[in-house]
Amino acid sequence: MNKEPITVNGLEKLKEELIYLKEKKRPEIVAAIAEARSHGDLKENAEYHAAKEEQSHNEGRITEINDIIARANVIDITKLSNDGKVIFGSTVYLENLDSGEKINYKIVGKDEADLKQKLIYYQSPIGKGLIGKNKKDLVEIKTPAGTKNFEIIDVKYI
Repeated sequence: MNKEPITVNGLEKLKEELIYLKEKKRPEIVAAIAEARSHGDLKENAEYHAAKEEQSHNEGRITEINDIIARANVIDITKLSNDGKVIFGSTVYLENLDSGEKINYKIVGKDEADLKQKLIYYQSPIGKGLIGKNKKDLVEIKTPAGTKNFEIIDVKYI
């Protein structure tokens, strides 16, 4: 079983989602199935089939989250001494040398990655390009959108 790195925050969010799916969503779906069943003939009952499909998706996600938690290698970045090196879980403050844009990313595991939240997967092109680098380094990263040049302004372990 391969261990997947995950941040403390990422693990907490998964646990919250699991509780929601089990304690709130599951009973709602069961009630919807019971309601739809009470309408009679199940062969042509769209509400019943929709509720059963939703139940299948919900149970699948519960299984998926349980698997992720079982394989989780929780990394608490706040317990490590910050020497300015980009590592899993660190927040990296960058300047795009091509556009002058300043941006920051937190390097996270696969199940936490969300570009809108500036959480990037450590195995993504940018994640791979940053891991192991240090504060003040100039970095050239090949991405699907072309080569990007960054300066690492700061690295925080938060």
